[in-house]
Amino acid sequence: MNTLRDIEPAGKRVLVRVDFNVPMNEAGAITDDLRIRTVLPTLRSLLDRKARVIVCTHMGRPKGQRVDKYSLAPVAAHLARLLGQPVPLAADCIGPAAEAAVAALADGDICMLENLRFHSHEEKNDPEFSRQLAALADVYVNDAFAVSHRAHASVVGVTEYVREKAAGFLLQQEIEYFHRAIDNPQRPLVAIVGGAKVSGKLEALRNMLARVDKMIIGGAMANTFLKSQGYEVGASKVEDDLLDTAADLLRHARERGIKIYLPVDVIAADRFAPDAICKQVTIQDIPTGWMALDIGPASVICFTEVLADAKTLVWNGPMGAFEMDAFARGTMALAHAVAASHALSVTGGGDSNAAITLSGEAANISYMSTGGGAFLELMEGKRLPGIEALD
Repeated sequence: MNTLRDIEPAGKRVLVRVDFNVPMNEAGAITDDLRIRTVLPTLRSLLDRKARVIVCTHMGRPKGQRVDKYSLAPVAAHLARLLGQPVPLAADCIGPAAEAAVAALADGDICMLENLRFHSHEEKNDPEFSRQLAALADVYVNDAFAVSHRAHASVVGVTEYVREKAAGFLLQQEIEYFHRAIDNPQRPLVAIVGGAKVSGKLEALRNMLARVDKMIIGGAMANTFLKSQGYEVGASKVEDDLLDTAADLLRHARERGIKIYLPVDVIAADRFAPDAICKQVTIQDIPTGWMALDIGPASVICFTEVLADAKTLVWNGPMGAFEMDAFARGTMALAHAVAASHALSVTGGGDSNAAITLSGEAANISYMSTGGGAFLELMEGKRLPGIEALD
């Protein structure tokens, strides 16, 4: 797979697929520009090397319709401030408006195409839409890891019609860190898996059990594993249809000599609300009608000890409902423990990264992946269409 260092972009039109689907408030102001800032090295490299840069991305879910609140105008303006040069926004991503914006570029200039998902053909990977996108460029660069698990026109289809293609610095970094953490890790390798549902991470759990030395399971998904072992978990969220599956995974791990760690205590609440009555209980003592919403302090101590000798850590999913202060302490404590470890630490998923940022430990994590679904699919052992297309 080619990278930016393998191409000579001077004087060429370079179409760069990014993921600038950033959160915005009611006033249309960007509230978190991390996804924009992580792509700046790629854009600056191309501009410094006198490429004619064409940025394309999606925003929201307009379902193939032109929706004003999903226009990229605020994103183009924000990018212009970060780069210190104009970033004109084409009124469309294909057709005369896009062609005119590209034709106006000089060497070292940049423009942005309007929201790709204003056309339903984008998500359908329509060949004609792909061809029209490709006609704007001489070179295609994918720097959108977060959507590289989607076989969309701007991710996969366009590569059929552009001769030169490469991975941007962000995509290259994502692949390299995942390879270091999963395919060629220093051991012991410890996986931390949390979140709401076993069903959403079942394939990742199965694949990771063939790779890790230890696994920590927390969050609401731990309730299903606990109940499969005979514990009463009150009114906690449980996937009853996966109890046998959870028991099989635990049995399979034992047979392979892989240690799985589940919570030994929880923060239980009488309801899911900021003002709920809460108390710390062991997993044997969750009151009837109450729900487990965070791991307890004894579990934090146990999990921290598990991390003590780790050489590589992979984390996906929080340990509780960290969005509410009453149920955030377990996830925050684990974030501090991961940051304080001497391991290569790689995290992925919106909730995991949000929790780490909230904990103030983002600077102490080796690498925080920009991909949620893409990161999870790599954990499942899958090849991503967007990466395969570059090969």
